[in-house]
Amino acid sequence: MRDYPYIRMFRQQDAIALLLPVGCNEIFLYTYPMDKPPASIALEKLGIPHRVFFHKKPVTSFEEAASARNQQPEQIVRSILFQVRPGEFVMVLMAGRGQVDWKKLRGIVKRSRVRMATEDEVLEVTGYRIGTVSPFGVKNRARVLMDASVLREEEISIGSGVRGVAIIMKSRDVQRALGEAEIVELSEKTD
Repeated sequence: MRDYPYIRMFRQQDAIALLLPVGCNEIFLYTYPMDKPPASIALEKLGIPHRVFFHKKPVTSFEEAASARNQQPEQIVRSILFQVRPGEFVMVLMAGRGQVDWKKLRGIVKRSRVRMATEDEVLEVTGYRIGTVSPFGVKNRARVLMDASVLREEEISIGSGVRGVAIIMKSRDVQRALGEAEIVELSEKTD
């Protein structure tokens, strides 16, 4: 059994259950097979080809994660949640080490103030912990902005909803699976 702040992950036979402590009780969130994280289950329902990658040990950097997956750091896609206004969120998909240009983001969402979602908001909106977030199988729908950097590599890896597990898939299939995602230029320009 592994404990995380707020959520307890309980392994039993070939499945994992997530439990949320509330007072002195625990609320059952959901169960999924150990070999199929939530993002994989969502992709299977859409008929999107992908494979699940299990890290043998915890990773601490882009380089380490990319190396373990036999990829380059530019192939790792981060799913970052921003609050546009109270109760309204947007998820940005950004490849590699690229940083979101805040001015561009504010322009696209037509708001003068935007902030990164808090850890609790990320969990509430997506159902995933920071570091595991995926745009697939989220708890609540949010507008998705896909930076063009995601489509520059043929194959990418992205969060699965479970720590130490990634989804590897073709970038064009990310676009196909998300359908309504907007392709935008959000990366900061570096000289």
